Amino acid sequence: MRQTTARKTAEALLQINAIKLNAARPFTWASGLRAPIYCDNRQVLSHPGVRQMVSDQLAYLVQNRFSEASVVAGVATGAIAHGVLVAAKLEKPFVYVRSAPKGHGLSNRIEGRLQEGDKVVVVEDLVSTGKSSLEAVKAIRDSGGVVLGMVSIFSYELPVAVEAFREAGCLLHSLCGYSSLLGAAMELNRINASDNEILQEWKKDPLAWSMKYQ
Repeated sequence: MRQTTARKTAEALLQINAIKLNAARPFTWASGLRAPIYCDNRQVLSHPGVRQMVSDQLAYLVQNRFSEASVVAGVATGAIAHGVLVAAKLEKPFVYVRSAPKGHGLSNRIEGRLQEGDKVVVVEDLVSTGKSSLEAVKAIRDSGGVVLGMVSIFSYELPVAVEAFREAGCLLHSLCGYSSLLGAAMELNRINASDNEILQEWKKDPLAWSMKYQ
C-alpha cells in the first residue's frame, strides 16, 4: 500500500509540475541553496483531483500511524491548507504554527486552541533539511502539546533531516520520498540516466553540490 501511494503521489506531483527537475540549470531555494529539484506543493491546491487524493492519503496516514491524535497542526504557510483538509476529513480541531510569534495582538506563535496535553500530529507540505518543520514541533511542545509525529506530502530524504528528526524524537511519515520520485521520473521519461546520476549526487551532500554553482 505504501509503495503504491508513493508512486501515485510522485506521478501526480510530476504531472501538475509541483515538482520540477532540471539537472542542467539548478534552482535557487529561499535559503540560497542551489539544487536540481524544486518542490511547490501549493500547486496541489489548484488541482481538485490531486488535492482530493493527497488529502485522503494524508488523513489515512494519520489514522494508521497516529490514531491517538486529538489535534491536527499545520506548519505555516505551505501546510496550512493541507492541514485544514486533513483535520476536516478526520473531524478534529486544527491549529497552525507560525514561523515566528505574531508581531501584534496576542503575539501568538500557535493560532487556534491548543491545550496542555493535547496529542498533536503535525502536517507539512514538504521536508527538506527539517529545520523549519522541527521548529514547529518545538513550538507545540513548548506550549504543552504532545507531538505524536509528523506527516508530509513529500520528503527530500536528506541525511541531515533524518538525523535531525531522530535527535528530536519525532516520527516522520511521508506520502512520497526522493527515491520514489526519481524512480517515477525515470519511468515517465522526465529525466535520463545522466540527470538521475546528478540528482543522486546532489542528495548525498546538497551543500557541497550547491557550492559548485556559487
